[in-house]
Amino acid sequence: MDKIRVLVVDDSAIYRKVITEVLSGQPEIEIIGTAANGKIALEMIEKEMPDLLTLDIEMPVMTGLELLQELKKKKSPVKSIVLSGLTHEGATATIQAMSLGALDVVLKPNADSYQAGTDELKKVLLPRVKAIGSTLLRRKAGAPSRQDAPAVAPARRRRGSYGVVCIGVSTGGPPALTRMLPKIPADLGVPILIVQHMPPMFTKSLANSLNQVCPFDVLEAEDGMVLKPGQALIAPGGSHLKVVRSGAKVITKITQDPPENACRPAVDYLFRSVAEVYGGDVLSVIMTGMGSDGTAGARLIKSKGGTLFCQDESSCVVYGMPKILVENGDADGVFSLDKLAPAIQQSVKAGRPVCI
Repeated sequence: MDKIRVLVVDDSAIYRKVITEVLSGQPEIEIIGTAANGKIALEMIEKEMPDLLTLDIEMPVMTGLELLQELKKKKSPVKSIVLSGLTHEGATATIQAMSLGALDVVLKPNADSYQAGTDELKKVLLPRVKAIGSTLLRRKAGAPSRQDAPAVAPARRRRGSYGVVCIGVSTGGPPALTRMLPKIPADLGVPILIVQHMPPMFTKSLANSLNQVCPFDVLEAEDGMVLKPGQALIAPGGSHLKVVRSGAKVITKITQDPPENACRPAVDYLFRSVAEVYGGDVLSVIMTGMGSDGTAGARLIKSKGGTLFCQDESSCVVYGMPKILVENGDADGVFSLDKLAPAIQQSVKAGRPVCI
């Protein structure tokens, strides 16, 4: 059985031990070693060629960001998951890491004991390593993936006016959004709502980063914001986002309702409210991510006459959230990451699903 080869990079001996303990003993994972800084890691990468790094950002000699910059220069295929502290500086650095190719972020546990910290990392880090590793192994083996597919039912929706585009995304989302959103024009004509599974503070940094590269405003959603064209709102990490109608306006509500699908913010939570407010005048998009969050919400939108686009397997970091909907025939279009933005733009303009 092929194994995903992992290098643990952290300047803390305790974290190197905890992460190694969490990932060891799994039949699909092989720990090839540990490194206390980016310089040591770079040397080990050249010798051992791991598939995946668990990567600390703040390290002496060579930081995690500097390591990612070197790997990008060398066009290295090695992927990484960032482990970060819950601070403003950590969130900002993590988003920079994702712009350099990191695929996901896991919070370093703030636990009362070694065992509690180990248990927390096992819950949040291990599934990500397995999911990302599974994708990497399939691609290394040359396994075929589902490619772009034309819209399967463009006539389901009669021509009309979309009122909103809503996007659900998880693992691999920040780099995917950074690549896709800037291709959507400022004059799209409808607001965009996004749920990206991330911790508190990180969504604010993500919004700020996207705002610098998109032709429209990208903001972290706050309570009571009025939805308007030329704006994309990202659900704040650690909170749910929903929309409600207030007279002629549609406004945001930020809540602390219980997590759904082990997520807060949850895609299903937002999509339910969007379906209630806009009915079928919704273009929903499910992108890369593990799990099933968004499945029920996307189906609810479709039941009201809305449209669903999904990212294809070949361009997903983890083909989980879209896979369920695509394989059950729910998607009106399946597109590679580079074709999603044109599909969204043309469909909104036409008022119906458009196959590009």
